[in-house]
Amino acid sequence: MESYDVKLYVYDLSRGMARQMSLPLLGKQLEGIWHTAVVVFGQEYFYGGGGIECCQPGGTVLGSPDSVEELGQTQVTEDIFLEYLSGLGEDAFNGERYHLFKHNCNTFSNEVAQFLTGRPIPAHITELPDEVLATPFGQMILPLLEGMQVSAAGGRPVGTRGSSNLQ
Repeated sequence: MESYDVKLYVYDLSRGMARQMSLPLLGKQLEGIWHTAVVVFGQEYFYGGGGIECCQPGGTVLGSPDSVEELGQTQVTEDIFLEYLSGLGEDAFNGERYHLFKHNCNTFSNEVAQFLTGRPIPAHITELPDEVLATPFGQMILPLLEGMQVSAAGGRPVGTRGSSNLQ
């Protein structure tokens, strides 16, 4: 059975500002504000306020990733994967369910990584929102950030069942 490489593209949305400003603001050092995407079958898949999207690897406005994590191999076929994404996009990961702290790109990447490889993405990425919210500053800015949506513009929607853009 054929296997395919699965990678995690990691982007620092703060472009280094988190590393510089987190200690005085939060009282703890953060290395970045992470956006992640899963790269498999020659495409980069990510989630934001627009739902599940894809593009050529590194093809969003974020440019090249800050780091690439090898997640392992999958034997899931591309057709099965696209059917899986279609199901996720109809419910759990439609754009309306996006939440900056609780249900975001990293939640999506973690879900997809486990489906494809049986392993989660690194915990320092998935635990970041809770770390920020555990600080007094995090609690103070939470009301300001509650309704924010982040999307790595430059992708195209991944279709729902029956759509022709599942290619």
